[in-house]
Amino acid sequence: MAIRVMLVDDQVLLRTGFRMVLAAQPDMEVVAEAGDGAEAIEVLRATDVDVVLMDVRMPRLDGVEATRRICAQTDPPKVLILTTFDLDEYAFSGLKAGASGFMLKDVPPGELLAAIRAVHSGDAVVAPSTTRRLLDQFSSMLPSSVKDPGHKHIEKLTEREREVMMLVAQGLSNGEIAARLVLSEATVKTHVGRILTKLNLRDRVQVVVLAYETGLVRAGGGAG
Repeated sequence: MAIRVMLVDDQVLLRTGFRMVLAAQPDMEVVAEAGDGAEAIEVLRATDVDVVLMDVRMPRLDGVEATRRICAQTDPPKVLILTTFDLDEYAFSGLKAGASGFMLKDVPPGELLAAIRAVHSGDAVVAPSTTRRLLDQFSSMLPSSVKDPGHKHIEKLTEREREVMMLVAQGLSNGEIAARLVLSEATVKTHVGRILTKLNLRDRVQVVVLAYETGLVRAGGGAG
């Protein structure tokens, strides 16, 4: 079955470009479009969608609030935020609102398609290099010191799981974490899965958000 995609952007030309790219894929179908967040929520009431490509800056209802409302629904579609990054101070808020990741609007088509497939399969799609750039960009929004090193959520983790969580929060991939800790990539994947389960998190994006909110990792990427 094709992945059902919804395009949400107030720029018609951008939606047209994305639609052309997606239409050429045998496993994807653009089933809906909207020009702002309010319209997106309305359309979703009558349309089955698997993945929403969500712009952030839009009239009436922006992408952050739209994402928050969509992700609060029962069995919501996955939301992939598309941002200009340099101009968009709301990207981190979008992840916190429940998005499964974000991509830059000028992302190469192949990377966008891979991101849609990854989100649809349940993965987060914040590329490690992009995560690091995002966190550097928004460091002023994040804790600069440990607020609560004994946070009840973090206490559930083993020492190794805390190590893995800190490296995930710094934007490292499973392969990079495996090399850093001298573990197999499969072992790292297992640790990440346990972290998600213990902390009741949906994906790596939420791991990043929690790590910074609790001060486990400082803004700038260092351990708290």
